[in-house]
Amino acid sequence: QVQLVESGGGLVQAGGSLRLSCAGSGIIFSINVMGWYRQAPGKQRELVAFISSGGSTNYADSVKGRFTIFRDNAKNTVYLQMNSLKPEDTAVYYCNKRQYWVPWGQGTQVTVSS
Repeated sequence: QVQLVESGGGLVQAGGSLRLSCAGSGIIFSINVMGWYRQAPGKQRELVAFISSGGSTNYADSVKGRFTIFRDNAKNTVYLQMNSLKPEDTAVYYCNKRQYWVPWGQGTQVTVSS
């Protein structure tokens, strides 16, 4: 049974930083392309970053240069380091595979105040 558990969200002022974590069970992150997604109120869920099994990364234009996705294979955990946060980054953040999604976790709320 696959389970994804996101954590690390919170309330931060614009310009601040947060590090999100996604721990997985029943799935091996290192052999999958794993992504971080976000969903703001009234908007569709969007992919903000993903990391391949080989470690290459890709970012949405809106977060490029500010967010970094990385992975700890020993802990089977994927992280999203978010710097220079903006109010428009406010959303619930989720991790999942890049394709062929597994059951979604509960997400972690990120709120950026102006």
